[in-house]
Amino acid sequence: MFQSPLKIRPPGQFSIPIPPRAPAIEPNRAGNHDADRAPNNGAERQQKTEAVNAQGPDGIADEAELVHMITTAAAHDTGPIAFRYPRGTGTGVSIPQEGELLQIGKGRIVRPGAEIALLSFGGHLAEALKAADLISAQGVDATVADARFAKPLDHALISKLAKTHKVLITIEQGAQGGFGAMVLHYLADTGLLDGPLAVRSMTLPDRFIDQAAPDAMYADAGLTATDIAASFRRSPLLTD
Repeated sequence: MFQSPLKIRPPGQFSIPIPPRAPAIEPNRAGNHDADRAPNNGAERQQKTEAVNAQGPDGIADEAELVHMITTAAAHDTGPIAFRYPRGTGTGVSIPQEGELLQIGKGRIVRPGAEIALLSFGGHLAEALKAADLISAQGVDATVADARFAKPLDHALISKLAKTHKVLITIEQGAQGGFGAMVLHYLADTGLLDGPLAVRSMTLPDRFIDQAAPDAMYADAGLTATDIAASFRRSPLLTD
């Protein structure tokens, strides 16, 4: 964790000074990361940052989103803000020279679809998009959304997905009790679980996973694109 002022510099890319107005909380090991040291695994850091009275935690989907999130955190001066990003190799997306100021608490729809909604939080967005391709090959168009923020949740986005799809699947690189639990809490409180909606929450399992390469650990955890694509078939709403 760090507190402003700091310079954040992903290797060879950019350097943004964080002004000394509000603390920025930066757990830099989100989910399962490269096999350097097992104790550094970030599977439960989401729940810890959710407990902080701060904006965020923000889930970083890729390198471009990291630029935007750092810019947003640097401009935020009304209280603490937290963001998490995975350590290791990025997805290979184009990195913008300047970051955009994101609206805190607002996610985005990355790929429009129907029937199935995949709501990703954090670095598993690329895997969710691969899963959508696999689902489409089975004749079902899947919506893919990037939550971006867990606190505050994007209630409007979650409600829209819940009301316009038969199945909603949350996906995160963290243990049970994190982002998916917050979404379920909101759906239950607003009565959106009372209707014809099947909800699945995909998290890391409640057990220790031996340290290995990230792909191997996510395969062990059942969080690959194939696992995500298979999960919607377990819904009785799609058995016809």
